[in-house]
Amino acid sequence: MAFDIRPFSPEWLPALRDLNGRMQATGMQLPDDPEQELLPGSGMFLAVENCHVRGGYILRPQQFFFHGVPHRAAHYRLPISEGLINQRYVPVGALLLRSALRQEPHLYALGMGGSGNPLPRMLQAAGWSISSVPFYFRVVHSSRFLRKVRAIRNTRWRAALLDFAAWTGLGSIAIRVCQSAVKKQTGVKPRFSEEDRFGDWADTIWQSSRAEYAMVAARDQPALHALYPGNKRFLRIRVDQAGWAVLLDTTMQGDRYFGDLRVGTIVDSMARPEDAGQVVEAARRFLEERGVDLIISNQSHAAWTTALRDAGFLKGPSNFLFAASRELAAMGGAITAVHINRGDGDGPVHL
Repeated sequence: MAFDIRPFSPEWLPALRDLNGRMQATGMQLPDDPEQELLPGSGMFLAVENCHVRGGYILRPQQFFFHGVPHRAAHYRLPISEGLINQRYVPVGALLLRSALRQEPHLYALGMGGSGNPLPRMLQAAGWSISSVPFYFRVVHSSRFLRKVRAIRNTRWRAALLDFAAWTGLGSIAIRVCQSAVKKQTGVKPRFSEEDRFGDWADTIWQSSRAEYAMVAARDQPALHALYPGNKRFLRIRVDQAGWAVLLDTTMQGDRYFGDLRVGTIVDSMARPEDAGQVVEAARRFLEERGVDLIISNQSHAAWTTALRDAGFLKGPSNFLFAASRELAAMGGAITAVHINRGDGDGPVHL
């Protein structure tokens, strides 16, 4: 078998749609309208065999800062191989990875659905460093949470037990006790405001914060406007002069984890580590005042996970992984010193 790796061009659109059709059962597909669906600067590359597309990946180069020093890295996104459904094409996965590394050795992947999936297993075998990005949650409306959350209502007896806990009020008491046990009473009530867009104030926060992290992706105005375009889906709050957060308020419908809950998400955030607590507390208050049932966030840096815990968030199991190539891992350091969250991958589009 001979495969060529080629940049996407419109002539390959029919073959790409054929691949997506064959891969439909896996739930993994490449975008068939790259100009509309990819972030600025991203490129899509296809593994081609004669007139057929057998796989592909998206590469999004971006600027990172390592202890304040800029360096280019790239997000290795949505690598898909037909080898998942046809043993004949198993080599395509490794071919895609080698192609991406030739273009940019400082690569990372994010999300991936858990360490047991094919991609993280392949990356680990290739010598990549893989870490879990911790998941934290805070229940706001306990009864609705117990009745609606699907992630833990996965057997008949568990669903019955949670219904009983909601009906008697025992579940609400237990949740309140657990969240109160970790919450730190600081008495601090940070001032915050909702913003329509990121202004010069965001650049000031970025410039004062970026050197405080072993590794952090650029969060200046151009980067923020590309990631979070000016529409009503993304909510932006400015917390005094300390920092900012990007939030989502999503009413789920039949979600496999959250059912029909109204979920608030702390998607992205920036501040100096010592100010992380103010930003998380402001985000919590803002989302609770909007009426969400549950607030969630994935954060890697120790200052941000501590801030979530101090705000009464509980730690849950995480299937959100951060994988770094050997070259990138050598520069970035421990995951607890790296500022990574859902804003650094394709996570926000799924919440």
